[in-house]
Amino acid sequence: MAISTPKSAYLKGVTGALPFLLVVIPFGMLFGVVGTEAGLNLAQVMGFTTLVIAGAAQFTAIQLMLDEAPTIVVIVSALAVNLRMAMYAAALAPYLGPAPLWQRAMIAYLNVDQTYALSHQKFEDSPAMAVPARVAFFFGCATPILPIWILATFAGAVLGAAIPPEYALDFAVPITFIALVAPGLRTLAHVAAALTSILLALTLGWIPHNLWILVAALGGMMVGAEIERRATS
Repeated sequence: MAISTPKSAYLKGVTGALPFLLVVIPFGMLFGVVGTEAGLNLAQVMGFTTLVIAGAAQFTAIQLMLDEAPTIVVIVSALAVNLRMAMYAAALAPYLGPAPLWQRAMIAYLNVDQTYALSHQKFEDSPAMAVPARVAFFFGCATPILPIWILATFAGAVLGAAIPPEYALDFAVPITFIALVAPGLRTLAHVAAALTSILLALTLGWIPHNLWILVAALGGMMVGAEIERRATS
């Protein structure tokens, strides 16, 4: 059924994002715990999670800081992990590009794994959606995700060591990315890029300061791009 109004699109976005809270809550709490254990105070943890809003990059930066990696390595690694946001933006631009500047600025801030995955899939499945409805759907997706992410981080930072280890909050990290990546593996190029990244990550884990992440990401993108080029040439 087509989404015809911004209101209905917004509500669809909200309800579509709710299942992600099952992993957003423990993911956010885990960062709060890890951040405080790494020596950051509450203001620093909350500033980190509010300004960056990218769990993978946040964990990467924290781990490198604990390893006493050079500042430039911390910054470059975090930016490299977040390069996927640039690809998300490029994929959403054909659908949300005509929106007003202030809306696009908010979309850029709220463009995270979950909001991108839900929105891009909906826009592909519903090409007739008007731009206001697309914007409303995106904001609907962000409504439960971002506030809960921030609150969960706060809870983890405040509770800290009081959270029992048997809760195993770290399960949320791999589950989150499996849930986001798996539905997108629709073509040979996608699958090849994913497999290449996995193989490189497994074989190059010895590289210091987690720089294997950069190599695995670049290798996956190169393989995927080459297969895509050959398929379209």
